[in-house]
Amino acid sequence: MKIRIAFYLIGLFLMGFGVSLTIKADLGAGAWDALNVGLSNAMGLTVGSWVIIVGILLIFINALIVKGRPKLFALITILLIGFSVDFWLMFVMTSVELGSLFSRILALISGIVLIAVGVAMYLQTNFAANPIDQLMLSLHERFKMNFMVAKTIGEVSALILAFILQGPIGVGTIIITFLIGPFIQYLNGPVSRRYEILTKR
Repeated sequence: MKIRIAFYLIGLFLMGFGVSLTIKADLGAGAWDALNVGLSNAMGLTVGSWVIIVGILLIFINALIVKGRPKLFALITILLIGFSVDFWLMFVMTSVELGSLFSRILALISGIVLIAVGVAMYLQTNFAANPIDQLMLSLHERFKMNFMVAKTIGEVSALILAFILQGPIGVGTIIITFLIGPFIQYLNGPVSRRYEILTKR
């Protein structure tokens, strides 16, 4: 159980760090994060607060997709992610400025990898998934899509909404939109094997 909880919390912590890096890179945030930043700029509240609000809406959308009950335990996951994003952006990285293009590209790539590792880690635990990732799982369950296709569909949908809200969309957004799914698919195997080894000790 300790390994399971550790994978869950560390995974969400890494996700929050990765999201913050992609936002700080200022090359275009991920589709969902661009949506949350756009909502924050347009309506107030912190980026993390919108992570939570959008996540709550997705809990009910996911229930509709699979024709089941809303997974309300996902509230715990989305609250932890929202608080993690605000922690990194408002406290740890509030004064961080990435001046050179190289440092911004490095931050973007690092952020993508950290998000993918974080997702792969916490999904092993079978605790309530982040509603964004649950959307991927719901599409996979209902329509038998692989994770890469299901994740990409969710990202493109968020991208359209972020564009409407004038969120921070750029070349980084496109890169994240089309790479995050394959990265998760690629990392899920080795992370899963590592998780199985640790839990059998």
